[in-house]
Amino acid sequence: MHDAVAAAVAVVRDSGLPNRTDAMFTTIEGEWDEVFDVVRRATDAVLAVSSRASLVLKADIRPGRTGELDGKVERLESALDEQAQRASSS
Repeated sequence: MHDAVAAAVAVVRDSGLPNRTDAMFTTIEGEWDEVFDVVRRATDAVLAVSSRASLVLKADIRPGRTGELDGKVERLESALDEQAQRASSS
């Protein structure tokens, strides 16, 4: 299965869109049409090396917002730092 996943991730990385891959998911950030074009091409890449493709899609649509792939994580880390500082000063 790793060959099929590698084929899909290669399409995502070559797309130029902000993306991140972890042990369970590949996240892509961009405009609706460009993201779904990448999803289609990544699915086609999987089907080129496998007899089936399985997708789990989740969308977080926030018009006018960009940079959220990193922004959400940065806000989380900041909140954790604040909690740790409050706990250490108590």
